[in-house]
Amino acid sequence: MQHVPYYVTLCLEVILGVLLVALVLLHPPKGEGMGGIGGSATLFNSPRTAETGLDRLTNLIAFLFMLICALLGFEIIRP
Repeated sequence: MQHVPYYVTLCLEVILGVLLVALVLLHPPKGEGMGGIGGSATLFNSPRTAETGLDRLTNLIAFLFMLICALLGFEIIRP
């Protein structure tokens, strides 16, 4: 029973990792990519509220993922 916190944290890290990949893939493209080399790229200056919410959620999940990586990496939570 002493290994339960480690395995719960490890499962949470896997779930957060998959969620982080999904959130990054949901972001809309910000420019024209390689087509913008000639100077015709247009960037949107003001993101919509849905994009702002998606950005905040992605930042939160990334922060939690990095925090759990640090906890497991520095063996603060041990098996």
